[in-house]
Amino acid sequence: MVKPHTAAEVTKSGIVLPASAEKEQKEQGEVVAIGAGEKVKKLHLKLGQTVVFGKYSGEEIEIDKVQYKFLKDEDVLGVVEK
Repeated sequence: MVKPHTAAEVTKSGIVLPASAEKEQKEQGEVVAIGAGEKVKKLHLKLGQTVVFGKYSGEEIEIDKVQYKFLKDEDVLGVVEK
């Protein structure tokens, strides 16, 4: 389960693009829970890591007014190293 980061996208010239802008966007989010399946274990994810996933991937869920996404192993495109 991932908590998506929310950030307005700004162009180099300072124009703020809304989330509805037409383009294929990738999103980032913080890993807040990890399943116990074999495919998930192969990703070597840890709580607190930031992952990249497709904008329309996963299932959205709201818990205590906070948005989360359930992602499958194939939805995770990469891990952001800080």
